[in-house]
Amino acid sequence: MHQRLDYKAASPAAFKAMLGMETCARESGLEHSLLELVKTRVSQINGCAYCLDMHSKDARAAGETEQRLYLLSAWREAPFYTPRERAALAWAEAVTLVASNDLPDALYEQVRAQFDEKSMVDLTLAIIAINGWNRLAIGFRVEVGGYQAPSVS
Repeated sequence: MHQRLDYKAASPAAFKAMLGMETCARESGLEHSLLELVKTRVSQINGCAYCLDMHSKDARAAGETEQRLYLLSAWREAPFYTPRERAALAWAEAVTLVASNDLPDALYEQVRAQFDEKSMVDLTLAIIAINGWNRLAIGFRVEVGGYQAPSVS
């Protein structure tokens, strides 16, 4: 497959808007490891190869274990995730699939037990952002495999 177009060059303002959401999520105070798990899980659901490549590399560069990344699609059955991560992953799945699923009160309460109001909004923004990036990468067939994770110091 070949990239259909370079969305960054085609609409710099749209790219800047997406970067603004990404920056807000990244600077929100949510744990980097949690954000990478959420981005990876949402990208699995959406089938975004580019974002899976990027976020698995970023997660590993930041110290995430191979085991947790390999089992992420089965996080409910794997004992390697904290209650906070489980709540974030459940919320990420529900928000990503909102067109075909409900966001029940029980799920909201599970997430609210782990996150304050600001963090819930920030987490939801991060989920919205990765869903947007997935759709840009899939829609315009961004070429997969060339991404290099930045060095973590």
